[in-house]
Amino acid sequence: CSLVETLKYAYIRVSTKEQNIDRQLVALKPYGIPEQNIYCDYQSGKDFDRPAYKKLLGKLKRGDLLIVKSIDRLGRNYNEILVQWQNITKDIGADILVLDMELLDTREKNGSLTGTLIADLVLQVMAYFAQTERESIRQRQAEGIAAAKSKGKHLGRKPEPLPTDFECICTRCDSGEISTRMAAIDLGMSHSTFYRHFCSWKSEKAVSNGRQSGTPLKA
Repeated sequence: CSLVETLKYAYIRVSTKEQNIDRQLVALKPYGIPEQNIYCDYQSGKDFDRPAYKKLLGKLKRGDLLIVKSIDRLGRNYNEILVQWQNITKDIGADILVLDMELLDTREKNGSLTGTLIADLVLQVMAYFAQTERESIRQRQAEGIAAAKSKGKHLGRKPEPLPTDFECICTRCDSGEISTRMAAIDLGMSHSTFYRHFCSWKSEKAVSNGRQSGTPLKA
């Protein structure tokens, strides 16, 4: 029977079309990969729902070699990477070589399966640390939010500035010249938003008037 021809493929990924792929192409050049076997996606690495990557999977067969510049070009979610790695190396039976990390090379070393075993172990460790780092980031964020709240700091978006004629409209509304609904229309606000700010304005005004008419403190 005739020997099955094994082919070399490469996968390139950048997040946007504005990013340059030249650095990845230069790294792949010494491996003599045919241009038609180089697949490129201009898309985020958060998942593997990418058109060029899917086409590549349809081409790969047992014994072929897939080369990527670095593991983050393949993807950024290590749990997803583990699934794809299993699919390519076990289900399809192709090999993977990651140029920026020598240990991520599933090709047989001296006729043994050492390459696959080491690569699988390295990926498992990387996935573990990626997951623990994500959990650590979430914990730090939660602790930071809790600390900010305990100090009375406002979280979230800054409130929109009030219109310049807000106080003038409030004064007219407070004197009964216009209704709160008319005031809201004049300011381009919803009635509920205006009424909330109007009540705050009245409260601050009452406190301010109380201070001005109050008796001075004893020395």
